Amino acid sequence: MFKVLFLLFIGIGVGYLLRRMPLLQKVEKTTSATIFFMLFVFGLTIGSNDELVAGLGRFGYQAFILATAGICGSLFASYLAYRFIFKKGGKDER
Repeated sequence: MFKVLFLLFIGIGVGYLLRRMPLLQKVEKTTSATIFFMLFVFGLTIGSNDELVAGLGRFGYQAFILATAGICGSLFASYLAYRFIFKKGGKDER
């Protein structure tokens, strides 16, 4: 887990330093396509695993609860970030 976070922060730092490079701006446009491709490959891997597909009914509700909790937590965290970081003086700048 710490390796992933370390790589993430290293990437943020390198991205910040190289943010003005034209190549990096072209790569930014392909990010969504890359994520969709990775999700597709992940789905292929899950679908080809017989044990995982057989246990889907047993673990499906737990996965649904975890996914829902993750989404709710992300929405709450983004609300807090908006409220405390992007609003200055407690007033909306719109």
